[in-house]
Amino acid sequence: MFNTLLQAAPPQQGSALMTFLPLILIVVVCYFMMIRPQQKKQKEEQKMRDALKKGDRVMTTSGLKAKVAAVRDQEVVLEIAEGVKATFAKAAIMQVEKSSGNDSSEESK
Repeated sequence: MFNTLLQAAPPQQGSALMTFLPLILIVVVCYFMMIRPQQKKQKEEQKMRDALKKGDRVMTTSGLKAKVAAVRDQEVVLEIAEGVKATFAKAAIMQVEKSSGNDSSEESK
């Protein structure tokens, strides 16, 4: 009886493509839903950092808002307050608000 159970279900011969097709589809979907948008976002952030110029209002990844005083290769000098400057890596810049004609105006409470 045991021998007949082993011989009752012969292994099915399917193509290798049909076996791996679900796995391939999952990888393709993951690429277009996760990896590609992340790469696009990184390119946009790099383009934004490369376009930094003196006078731009920026916010760092830590939430510090300041004005760009100078731009170097891999770093930016930010003016945090009147006469107070600090050097940050360009990668620390999260958001840029382009400078307007009236930079000296501050928010009043």
